[in-house]
Amino acid sequence: MTDSSILQLKNRATQCAKYLLDSTSVLCISHIDADGLTSAAIATQAIKRANIPVTTAFSKRLGEPELRQLTKTDYDTILFTDFGSGQIEKIIQYGEKGNFTPIICDHHQPSITPSDSPPSEFNSDFHLNPLLFGINGASELSGAGTCYFLARALESGEVDNRDLAALAIVGAVGDMQAREEGLIGPNKNIAQEGAEKGVLNIKPDLSFYGKQTRPLPKLLEYSSEFGIPGISNDSSGAIRFLKNLNIESRGNGKWKTWVELSHSDQKTILSSLVTYSISRGLPPEKINSFIAPVYELEKEIIGTELREATEFSTILNATARYGRPDVGLSICFGDRDKSLSRAKNLLAVHRRNLAEGIGLFNREGVVMEDNFQWFHAQDKIRDTIVGIVAGMVLGMDGTDPNKPIFAFAQTDEGDLKVSSRGNLSLVKKGLNLSEIMRLSAQYVGGEGGGHDIAAGATIPLKTEKLFLEQIKTILEAQLSNPS
Repeated sequence: MTDSSILQLKNRATQCAKYLLDSTSVLCISHIDADGLTSAAIATQAIKRANIPVTTAFSKRLGEPELRQLTKTDYDTILFTDFGSGQIEKIIQYGEKGNFTPIICDHHQPSITPSDSPPSEFNSDFHLNPLLFGINGASELSGAGTCYFLARALESGEVDNRDLAALAIVGAVGDMQAREEGLIGPNKNIAQEGAEKGVLNIKPDLSFYGKQTRPLPKLLEYSSEFGIPGISNDSSGAIRFLKNLNIESRGNGKWKTWVELSHSDQKTILSSLVTYSISRGLPPEKINSFIAPVYELEKEIIGTELREATEFSTILNATARYGRPDVGLSICFGDRDKSLSRAKNLLAVHRRNLAEGIGLFNREGVVMEDNFQWFHAQDKIRDTIVGIVAGMVLGMDGTDPNKPIFAFAQTDEGDLKVSSRGNLSLVKKGLNLSEIMRLSAQYVGGEGGGHDIAAGATIPLKTEKLFLEQIKTILEAQLSNPS
């Protein structure tokens, strides 16, 4: 990424903004994960502030049936956020049929680019995607971040959209773009703008999930990604560890949360965790990752699910992935009453389903191939969360962290959802899951795409065998010829 890349992205955002400003009515349609919700919230608020009528809708996929429905609407402009780049050809075709101008604001890998398509079939002015300018859409800019660039381009007069940086960071964190060193590239720049605007607080802190709301024993017990022997996934071990410390870990008859502790007690826990982990042989890189940049939303109350970007993104996932994206969108718009209460109930369901999904994996395990691994959840894991489960189990006992994982689940529509997850090490060796999912899905009559490190597909029932054969062939070629 270079300064020139950022300038080109800003210029493209300005071009897209001009089309929006000339519109009489806009439909914003977005994906249903945390990044999709925040993308829609950022774009919708920016369009409203520009005094343009806008309606927001959501879809978990963007296939022929969904695009066909859009031709029946009366909007002269349809804005696709957090998806669309992988369906450019079809979007252009249906835009002509429906007489609407499509604008794509996405960060997933495009199916075509201006270089391999004649101008009559591809108007690059409509397409805002960091990948077109050498910016990594899997690690440097999320869908929400891309929409933030569009929001800044829509500013005029006294309108200042920098407050939307907080939602952009929630989207980036929810899309797993915060590494051990924190956000990088344009994501980092957006976070800095949010801090300057007073909507974000960026600080080094314990990187365990749940510091705002989880009781201390649960905070430690659920630190499965760190694999601390005798603490992670060990309820009694976590409690025993805390009781051996000279800190005030309880108050009003219950365990405190991390944010309720004094700074001194936090330092005691952290130093003790480090000493303990060294004594149990935890690798230095794991121990170093205990501390990482944390992104807090300054306008939210300390100790709530919305104060920290990681927990905020989880509660958004718990709405859209269970058929209530409207609830998540209302939270992004500022509703802290009915919508937040509903979201908390959905969050409880979400956590229970994730636990059951991991339990299913622990019972049945994965099928291990030469260069990848896979499992089939049938209808026992919701297709909207099977990718989350795949990401959570990759690296757990029974899986190989050096092989990408593919997970199947049946959908309510009667086909199969396939989710894939890899890691940075595999990507450096040549792994591109977006290409694998797109080509393998096309081979069996489905469609797919995403990022090099994580991607998804929808394929017909009973095509798993052919699909897996294609994965094997394409993966062998990728890993033998790294770019």
